[in-house]
Amino acid sequence: MKIEKDTVPTVQFKVADAQGRLIQDSREPMVYLHGGYDNTLPGIEAGLEGKQAGDQLVLTLAPQDAFGERDETLARTIPKSEFPPGIKVGGQMDGHTDDGQPHTFWVMKVKGDKVLLDGNHPLAGQTVRFHLKVLSVRAATAEEIAHRHVHGEHGHHH
Repeated sequence: MKIEKDTVPTVQFKVADAQGRLIQDSREPMVYLHGGYDNTLPGIEAGLEGKQAGDQLVLTLAPQDAFGERDETLARTIPKSEFPPGIKVGGQMDGHTDDGQPHTFWVMKVKGDKVLLDGNHPLAGQTVRFHLKVLSVRAATAEEIAHRHVHGEHGHHH
């Protein structure tokens, strides 16, 4: 079966930077509902369209096609006193953008009495290479299509 709208590919992946340095090697495969449901990056969907089990490919995605350009308005310095004890670099916290929208921020640095937060994805602004291997492809169920995501193993559980 080929990857097309309303199929569920299972894909092993590695992510590298533009120089080929490994950033992430998936332990668990990525399983998603293919066909414009915003379950993965559009560039990945476009690259996988028409592929089938056993196919491998490398996609180089520019920032705008991957994790976006950096938005410096999402970088914040907050007094450490506003955080619970034990705040650590690499942690995530929910907050709000300047226009009040809910947003997730990463703790980038704890320096003295200040905490530096960044609401950009850690790979924002970077060109990345995805090394993809299609492990399997199946037809999506009517329920998955209605819910716009995969159910079951590696998928969403209600």
